[in-house]
Amino acid sequence: MYLAFFVDRGHTVIPSASLVPQDDPTVLFTTAGMHPLTPYLKGQKHPSGTRLVDYQKCVRTTDIDEVGDPSHLTFFEMLGNWSLGDYYKRESITWSYEFLTSPDYLAIPPERLWITVFSGNDVVPRDDESEVVWLELGIPAERIVALGEEHNWWSAGSEGACGPDTEIFMDRTGRPCVQGSACLPGVCECDRFFEIWNNVFMSYERRGGEITDLPNRNVDTGMGLERTVAMLNDLPSVYDIPTLVQIRDAITEPLSTVGADEATARALRILVDHLRASVFIIGDPTSTVPSNQGRGYVVRRLIRRSVRVAQGLGIDPFHWADSSLRVVDLYGSTYPELERHRTHIHEELRSECERFLTTLHRGMRKLEQEIERLRAVGGGVICGEVAFHLYDTDGFPIDLTVEVAREADLEVDVEDFEMHFAQHREKSRGQRAAGGLADDSEEAIRYHTATHLLHAALRQVLGDHVVQKGSNITRERLRFDFSHHGAMTPEELAKVTELVQGQIDQRIDVEREVMTIPQARDAGAIGLFDEKYEGDVSVYRIPGFSLEFCGGPHVNNTGDLGRFRIVKEQSAGAGVRRIRAELEPIESD
Repeated sequence: MYLAFFVDRGHTVIPSASLVPQDDPTVLFTTAGMHPLTPYLKGQKHPSGTRLVDYQKCVRTTDIDEVGDPSHLTFFEMLGNWSLGDYYKRESITWSYEFLTSPDYLAIPPERLWITVFSGNDVVPRDDESEVVWLELGIPAERIVALGEEHNWWSAGSEGACGPDTEIFMDRTGRPCVQGSACLPGVCECDRFFEIWNNVFMSYERRGGEITDLPNRNVDTGMGLERTVAMLNDLPSVYDIPTLVQIRDAITEPLSTVGADEATARALRILVDHLRASVFIIGDPTSTVPSNQGRGYVVRRLIRRSVRVAQGLGIDPFHWADSSLRVVDLYGSTYPELERHRTHIHEELRSECERFLTTLHRGMRKLEQEIERLRAVGGGVICGEVAFHLYDTDGFPIDLTVEVAREADLEVDVEDFEMHFAQHREKSRGQRAAGGLADDSEEAIRYHTATHLLHAALRQVLGDHVVQKGSNITRERLRFDFSHHGAMTPEELAKVTELVQGQIDQRIDVEREVMTIPQARDAGAIGLFDEKYEGDVSVYRIPGFSLEFCGGPHVNNTGDLGRFRIVKEQSAGAGVRRIRAELEPIESD
């Protein structure tokens, strides 16, 4: 209905963009429909014209801890219509009002609508223009509230396109709460008002703290699909809309009875939200899988929190993961990428559940022993050193240590934990810098050794002119820059992969020897030691294949690396190529 309404008014439907923003390092995920359209808000011509309409999948991570209440969602769908230098406030507001109140569309009684507008600041004046339009449409002045930047100024971050907005709320009860006259939309924290539509007049840009005009006056609107459906049906929460109820039913299927208390309701909302969000993040065209950094950490956190919550309700975490198939069934026709990634989504969810259950079992045993020890001596605080040991040795997350401690009426010295964590990072900084590692985790160390194999294989396939020009290694991948005159052929990439995997499959011990720089040169070791090293150096040898001086660290045996895969080969500058590669996880016994 929404798409058809705006198509009738000259808009072109555009597809939902990926959850991973392109060329925007300021955010982890697409949090609003404006992200994919940022270049066009700044004046670039959109191939579909100046009037656009879409539905956009979004993920917001700032409210993860709030998920479980009736309104917050990690993943949600946003309906949006856009004007790129075309119509402005009058048309935007008039069409919003028509779609919401007309009997041909949503038929919401106008008396249930409340409006907020921008009250102005030192640069941008009060939005009297929007208020006049609302008054002309019949919204009385007492239901129009002017609020400041905190409420009615929209931007995707501290820099970039921005502007004042007017927000539309539905009045759920028709009467003020105990705050009386202060019970106002956007201000009062009671559940009387529910925001359903936000019309942003994206006409400004903030750079270095200064606000300037964009080339065009744009309109960027967003209507929360789940919130609107909940309000149209007078439902008590967004989790009571049909799709989320079906996900909840799939998760609770093994339970003979489901508690009606608020704690159970909150737990089920967390399981529903986190499952749907995980499915969409993993199933995105730019798939993000669980890891310890960036986007991967977000999805890992969602899954691991769900494991704990599921166990508390008596639900098998693997059944929770299996319920992802129901999510794909519900959304696959609208988002075909989910159907294409059905097996991948399911396997990643189950694998992460398994990894975390292993971590939980090992870490919980140690943590319970520490809790018993503290109780025996009358202590009330788990010291940071113990918490850090659990994190460093067993991968037991600090937030889980805090949660378990709280359940036992104990506290964790988080400040002490952070001190130990900082000391650990400082101690290992030299090694990380020497090898280009982002950290010294087991995963990153595996990738570090893989770069040595990759370097040697490239020299064999392409020639001795290949030398390392840089590397960047994280827990999820390696990035290796090397000198070469042009793009590699598929055959060359396949041969390099075959050589690296051959050394891994032979399970060769990695040898280390300390020698002077002249000795390293005479032995044929390769590396950038002229620039970075003085005195003695460590030389790592994979006999018969690779000899490089390096600050380490490395695995003991090439067999520890798993399966090697080149993901991408591209230019990194004149005469420099870049390879990104991944190691598939080693199968646990």
